[in-house]
Amino acid sequence: MMNCIAIDDEPLALDVIENHLSKIPFVNLVAKVRNPLQAIEIINNQNIDFIFLDIQMPELNGIEFLKILHKKPLVIFTTAYPHYAVESYELNAIDYLVKPISFERLLKAILKVKEKNTTESLPIAIGNAQNTNDFIFVKTEYKTVKIILNDILYIESLKDYVVFHLHNEKISSLLSLTYVDNELPKDKFVRVHRSFIVAFDKINEIERNTLLIGNTRITIGESYREDFKKMVEIKKL
Repeated sequence: MMNCIAIDDEPLALDVIENHLSKIPFVNLVAKVRNPLQAIEIINNQNIDFIFLDIQMPELNGIEFLKILHKKPLVIFTTAYPHYAVESYELNAIDYLVKPISFERLLKAILKVKEKNTTESLPIAIGNAQNTNDFIFVKTEYKTVKIILNDILYIESLKDYVVFHLHNEKISSLLSLTYVDNELPKDKFVRVHRSFIVAFDKINEIERNTLLIGNTRITIGESYREDFKKMVEIKKL
């Protein structure tokens, strides 16, 4: 059973989602919320697998709401305005539903959530290695491998996989970049683009909106620049 909540300032839109979900036996609608700020406590204190999130809401829109969340469940954006699609996918949304939402379209989005939950059913295991270096275990094809966090230069999203770029090798795993980002220590790793997480201490240069790690230049995405600048300020002498 997957738990979800629906966030929308329009009662009719919430009723449509509730009606559709009542026909899907493996989904439990935990709450319908008209004010996104009321959803924060639910997300932080309950096991929520994904959320339906309206984009166009007064005071705090869905994209702004998602950016302030510390604990980020999977997201299906809902809106009457299709021009938000590009920005929603930059935030790694599972799907983007344009109102009025049909049952068939909603079901297709939920099946995407179900598939991702299945492929990520083995969580990243975090432990402590020798010399106080943290490590993680990740699943690759037919085995599970240990990666020392200090060996990671950066992590790249490639379609349904993430690639851990290490000093001397690359390791691919069927995971989402958002999932990895939520599991890694925030004082060591920072997301700088919808396709990249970097190890902060491996950055050699920062020039305007690009950074250099080894011989690789990575663009700092517009949605991530403010948080990245704050981290740089904290690390400055």
